[in-house]
Amino acid sequence: MSQAKFDKAVAIVQGLPKDGPVKPTQDDQLYFYKYYKQANIGDNTTARPGMLDFTGKAKWDAWTDAKGTATADAQAKYVAKLLEILKAAGDDAHVQEIESAA
Repeated sequence: MSQAKFDKAVAIVQGLPKDGPVKPTQDDQLYFYKYYKQANIGDNTTARPGMLDFTGKAKWDAWTDAKGTATADAQAKYVAKLLEILKAAGDDAHVQEIESAA
């Protein structure tokens, strides 16, 4: 897994239009979040958000679930998940962009 492929995948995820043909589920979004954080920061060492911060807790729990995952593995999981979603949606253009990234 190259840094370039991961960076391209991150750019694609961040640029997906809300009303576009590729719509990651909430679980997919948490998956991307946890492996993005794990790849860029490492293990979660922050305090768990308060009881009423449901979104924050979901993100915190997801990232904590990735604890111990190496940077390269986190990047590979992120890219593989995006490729799976793009292929299922028939978005061959984005698949090609990722696969051709150096």
